[in-house]
Amino acid sequence: MASWSDVEKEAPELTAAVRKRFAVRKHATVATLRRDGSPRISGTEVEFSDGEIWLGSMPGARKARDLRRDPRLALHSPTVDPPDDDPSAWNGEAKLAGRAVEVSDPQAVDEPHRFRIDVTEVVLTRVSGDRLVMQLWHPGRGVEFRDRA
Repeated sequence: MASWSDVEKEAPELTAAVRKRFAVRKHATVATLRRDGSPRISGTEVEFSDGEIWLGSMPGARKARDLRRDPRLALHSPTVDPPDDDPSAWNGEAKLAGRAVEVSDPQAVDEPHRFRIDVTEVVLTRVSGDRLVMQLWHPGRGVEFRDRA
């Protein structure tokens, strides 16, 4: 796992593009795991500051309880549809995976929750011509490229 600043040092172009994708709208989507292991998706706001990625949650929210029980998560940037007449002009979408570390007081029942994200995966997906192009980052592997027709 890595801090966001660690990923920025290894992959500055990728992380700059990912931050732009998260900035297109206010609300992103977070996937957490319910007690029974099934997925739960929720809206969330993502903050990039102080070399970290941060999530917040209202007091007692299910996503916060999910993250306390199992810190694994996936984040998906807000999306914008590709232009119909030129899909290659689409700026793409970003995804992150990692583990949430609660930095708020877990005993404070009426206080909002705040989590720092330790990053395990970064993905940027775009269209180039008739191909789907992905840039991926994983700890210890650096940036990789994949494409599909």
